[in-house]
Amino acid sequence: MAFAPMGPEASFFEVLDRHRESLLAALRRGGQEPRSGGSRLASRFEDSVGLQMVSHCTTRKIKSDSPKSVKKFALILKILSMIYKLVQSNTYATKRDIYYTDSQLFGNQTVVDNIINDISCMLKVSRRSLHILSTSKGLIAGNLRYIEEDGTKVNCTCGATAVAVPSNIQGIRNLVTDAKFVLIVEKDATFQRLLDDNFCNKLSPCIMITGKGVPDLNTRLLVRKLWDTFHVPVFTLVDADPHGIEIMCIYKYGSMSMSFEAHRLTVPAIRWLGLLPSDLKRLNVPKDSLIPLTNRDQMKLDSILRRPYVTCQPFWRKEMEIMADSKMKAEIQALTFLSSDYLSRVYLPNKLKFGGWI
Repeated sequence: MAFAPMGPEASFFEVLDRHRESLLAALRRGGQEPRSGGSRLASRFEDSVGLQMVSHCTTRKIKSDSPKSVKKFALILKILSMIYKLVQSNTYATKRDIYYTDSQLFGNQTVVDNIINDISCMLKVSRRSLHILSTSKGLIAGNLRYIEEDGTKVNCTCGATAVAVPSNIQGIRNLVTDAKFVLIVEKDATFQRLLDDNFCNKLSPCIMITGKGVPDLNTRLLVRKLWDTFHVPVFTLVDADPHGIEIMCIYKYGSMSMSFEAHRLTVPAIRWLGLLPSDLKRLNVPKDSLIPLTNRDQMKLDSILRRPYVTCQPFWRKEMEIMADSKMKAEIQALTFLSSDYLSRVYLPNKLKFGGWI
């Protein structure tokens, strides 16, 4: 069943439609963008996939007769035995469930998380295949309907509240949308503000997603599923700071820790819509609305600039160099000095209408 457009006239989406055609043409050629090579630790960068684990990477041995690794070996066997029982009984558990089966033995949640990642990487299967679910924290709203694995029909049509990202992305089916684009919003506060401003209906049809900061696995899987299913443009709205850029890179190119699942998680076709460091000068955002970069910010920015994927993103590099030169950062809320609804009423519509993404 199709949705009736309620937003701008069709001419508003002309630039978006051309952008989508270029993405589809690139897909037909076999990749989203021109490929670029590079390597970093145990990962290889390929622009059409993101950060991937190299096949000949250094491995780590964990022995039962070694004092240094005997505890780790025992914990791996413990979790493997739990996974075996889950698979045999066709039941599922979260990482948190596993931790609480013997919290004193594991010590902390990070130990469990790392071992599950190691097992998933070692066996070359997804966590879902191990019958381990990730807890979702993300939200979705807008022009989207789907059916969950248990038959529940979900309608994400934008209203005062959003729908929680499902815990089993592989199980959702019959996805339907007329959306012209997907907007990934970094922070929950910005996402909620756009909901309050009725952004989804004003710029209908569209889909909005937030991972509430660093995205969880299910939010990343959902973004990838939307891209694979509909191939509509995907944009990010993040703070003009190194942390926001890092989060955008996770959606687009993946992370080192999950590089073995990059082909399931990344969407290299993602574009940076805002907030761009160059927008701050263009919009005359006052200096008292900006925040000085901390030493930690500068280290993060320098780290991103050294990454292999920045070499094939000259416009991204330029924006990051503007930030580095100014030694200032800004949150999206800095735009409220213009007007309380400037983000939803002016900034985003103009960006989308005139192609203000990189």
